[in-house]
Amino acid sequence: MRIVVLGAGTVGTSIANRLCRDGHSVTVVDQDPACTRRVNDELDVRAVTGSAAQSSVLFQAEVLGADLCLAVTGNDEVNMIAASMAKEMGARRTVARVYAPVFRDLSTFDYQRHFRIDRLLSMEHLSAMELAREIRHPGAIAVENFARGELEMQELAVTEKTSAVGVPLKDVKLPAGVRLGSIFRNGKTRIATAEDRVAVGDRITLIGTREDIDQVRQSFQTEPPPKLAVVIAGGGETGYHLARVLEGRRFGVLLMEKDRERCEFLAAHLKQATVVNGDAQRRASLEEERVGSADVFVACTGDDEDSIMACVEARELGAKTIMCIVTRPDYANVVGKLGIDHAVSPRKVIARQIMGFLNTGAVISRTKLGTDNGIEILEIEVVEGAPATEHVLAALDLPPQCLIGAVIRENYVMVPGADDCFSPGDTVVALVGTSAFEQTVKMFSANRP
Repeated sequence: MRIVVLGAGTVGTSIANRLCRDGHSVTVVDQDPACTRRVNDELDVRAVTGSAAQSSVLFQAEVLGADLCLAVTGNDEVNMIAASMAKEMGARRTVARVYAPVFRDLSTFDYQRHFRIDRLLSMEHLSAMELAREIRHPGAIAVENFARGELEMQELAVTEKTSAVGVPLKDVKLPAGVRLGSIFRNGKTRIATAEDRVAVGDRITLIGTREDIDQVRQSFQTEPPPKLAVVIAGGGETGYHLARVLEGRRFGVLLMEKDRERCEFLAAHLKQATVVNGDAQRRASLEEERVGSADVFVACTGDDEDSIMACVEARELGAKTIMCIVTRPDYANVVGKLGIDHAVSPRKVIARQIMGFLNTGAVISRTKLGTDNGIEILEIEVVEGAPATEHVLAALDLPPQCLIGAVIRENYVMVPGADDCFSPGDTVVALVGTSAFEQTVKMFSANRP
């Protein structure tokens, strides 16, 4: 594939390096001549010097007809303008990296739709989601990165008191906004079908809005799991996103931040988390907040050395599970030896997301659900003339191992019902078995004469 990477910083360079190793044709753009020289010397890429926000530079980078344009400079506004221009100039897919949460907040303005960008990615938000998945259930995947962040996936354990045990899923009468996505049984995960019956010991996933899912939790889980105590060191964007995702009935979240002004912001925007003005680098502060009794301690201070030291102290105090954000790749082999159970690299997280965009045809992104279970989450664009537009959902010839989780239409996300229809321009989020991939994609692609 032909890919244009805008920005030759640490993120852009690492992504370009990965793409080169995978055999793609890569062009890198940066306004700093020293950066383009370095990239040209170190990588097998074509380097262009100039501003990513200028059409002449994008034209020189041959963005016209590119399969993918990645805007990952250090400036949010430049990234969005460049990705929008690239889309208008002919790039098939465009992705822009953003830092400020306002650009992803649909309640104020839909920047992604306005600028016609296929995806806005926040490295901080993605890192928080990676940590959240590991805390909730290792190996699981959340759908916060799909459907514009308006849906979530919750995993529940089926017990003897679950009222839905032995009942066909078609008779459970879930609300229209909820789907039972997958069933984990006997070490294997599979996509749920209408004829399936849940059994004691199963772990199931529900897809929908948090409000809708909460309405049906009692049908599957009468006893809530024990509440876990989570301490987050660092109230930057990653810590803030993580606290927002976890706060609620399942987790008691305490967020430590040494900057008092930032603490005031966090306290105003977090509804149930406890915000403490304290320095996680000081053992006395950790002892004062009883970090030793925490089920999970997460360090995301923004500085690798500070985060690692806080983790070491938390481990010595007795915290059960230790997690950390580590940006330097040369620390990857060190953290495990220091008693850190799970380390997240923001660059690897965003690179993994971008790899999911390396698709052709109607498929926008393709991401594995967990590991080695043969299930993927697809984002598919519904094109003009696709078979999926000819009938209601219930009448479509979709394979059994395909479950439609959500539809994005204009700036609205919904879980479709049996009588709903797809329209050209919709984006569909689906759980699909690998063996059913080709058949599923054909349903949303144009019929060829």
